[in-house]
Amino acid sequence: MYKVKVYVTLRESVLDPQGKAVQQSLTSLGYQGVEEVRIGKYMELTIDDSCSDVEGTVKEVCEKLLSNPVIEDYRYEIEECVSQ
Repeated sequence: MYKVKVYVTLRESVLDPQGKAVQQSLTSLGYQGVEEVRIGKYMELTIDDSCSDVEGTVKEVCEKLLSNPVIEDYRYEIEECVSQ
């Protein structure tokens, strides 16, 4: 069994209005040192041992469903879990 952590973020060249709103709110709350906020997505997948190509499957899932490759980047971490 594998646990996969997927992180999806907007590309640096893409404006992030939600991140900008959070940054402005932090500034208004007195957090002057926060210069930039970027908002992203975090997902966890569990993949069973029957999958022969875990990394290939994760890449395909990220590119086809979990991210928009035009405006987003993704990265992932694969951990092998001990079956109980």
